[in-house]
Amino acid sequence: MASVRSKAAFGATAVVAVALVAAGLMMLALLRENLDEQVADDAELTGRMVAEQLATDTDFRDLDLDSPEPVQVVDRSTGLTRAKSDGLEEIGGTGSDRLDVSHPPSPEPTPSAPQGEEGDRDDDDDDDDDDDDTEERQDDQDGLEPSEVDNDVEHGNGWAVMNGERREYLFAEVEVTTPRGEEAIVYAGSPLDVEQAAIDSIRTSMLVAVPLLLGVVGVVTWLVTRRALGPVEGIRREMAAITRSADLSRRVPEPPAQDEIGRLAVTTNETLAALETAVERQRRFVADASHELRSPIASLRTQLEVGEAHPELLDVPGAVKDTVRLQALAADLLLLARLDAGERPQPGEVGLAGLVTEELEQRPAADPHPVRPAELAEVDVQGSRGQLARVLGNLVDNAQRHAAGLVRVSVRREGGDAVVEVADDGAGVPAGDRERIFQRFVRLDDARSRDDGGAGLGLAIARDVAARHGGSLTVGDAPEGGALFVLRLPAMA
Repeated sequence: MASVRSKAAFGATAVVAVALVAAGLMMLALLRENLDEQVADDAELTGRMVAEQLATDTDFRDLDLDSPEPVQVVDRSTGLTRAKSDGLEEIGGTGSDRLDVSHPPSPEPTPSAPQGEEGDRDDDDDDDDDDDDTEERQDDQDGLEPSEVDNDVEHGNGWAVMNGERREYLFAEVEVTTPRGEEAIVYAGSPLDVEQAAIDSIRTSMLVAVPLLLGVVGVVTWLVTRRALGPVEGIRREMAAITRSADLSRRVPEPPAQDEIGRLAVTTNETLAALETAVERQRRFVADASHELRSPIASLRTQLEVGEAHPELLDVPGAVKDTVRLQALAADLLLLARLDAGERPQPGEVGLAGLVTEELEQRPAADPHPVRPAELAEVDVQGSRGQLARVLGNLVDNAQRHAAGLVRVSVRREGGDAVVEVADDGAGVPAGDRERIFQRFVRLDDARSRDDGGAGLGLAIARDVAARHGGSLTVGDAPEGGALFVLRLPAMA
């Protein structure tokens, strides 16, 4: 499969090629149009200069035809050539290909009408003549007044041999009427090979320049893309090495430029760091879980082996206690595993006041310290009733283990949050350990916690569940003097 560099180079070259071809065709079309206009203007200018001479009563023999291009003056009525350029040997594409100059006698100019009384006497006759002339001009639409040059100029392609050289020409056809009433057509040519030569030159230049430019674009795009994607290849090689070695402590190189690739490298390293933390956390979890499970299992096995050998020495209450402890630990580990797997709480409406009342009523009468419910406001939250009950139970269990004689539970609404507080009158939590106690398998008083059945998972579970419900769990100082655990959850309207 082609690399990104190849695709980028090919794509850029293709785009530039399309743009250059379109621009070149447009430029050639505009150039041809401009050159056509220029050739037509040159031919028309030459034709009009000759026609103006005829309109000013210059005789056909005296016309100034000193032009390097072909000029032919043709009598409109007879089709005879009346004048031509010096050196014009053959011609085609005009009104007549006969170049033998003919000079028939020219008619006398029509005298002007007499003025004065005689003119006055003939007014009626003149009016009749004017009417007749008007009708004649209407019958002959192409007729021009004496000494008039037609403003409408026609153009056509043809050829001519000038001084032994045959060339293609664009001829301008200019009609004129002499003061004697002779109608003539002036054919003036302008060469087309100059226009074609200019177009061919531009086309040749484009055929040479465009491939060179496309090659430069392709090479430059390849080099720029290669340089830009160099860090990506470094990231790929390092990720492959990390995969082979399974060493998550390694990091991909981060380029100095903070562009998209630089941010990709930073994000990749952050992902590797999070993955390393997760794997290390899993390893510690497995190690701690194994350690925690070993103790009750060993104790239970010892008691059962003693009971098998000496039934009278079997400590049934101790075995039941170890079994309950083992069961609770297994339940905590299973819940943590589900939380780590990304399990989300089942949606449901939970009334916190009712949840607290229900939890306190289910607690055994032999609890070490009484739990006093304080303010229990009716606040509803969205989440899993079972998981929130587990959080409340863990907080109350922790408070009873460390209280001196009293545990307080309260529920209130604070802005858009539902706040649950669990306080005790024990020794409290030192400021330096207030985040550490939420880590898994952490016990500030290891010996007492183990004796009381704590494995250091209750607070970790409580914080994880609170976070997955969009809330938080923190610890501070209680008014009673002990620890104050504050659970905040988004309240329903």
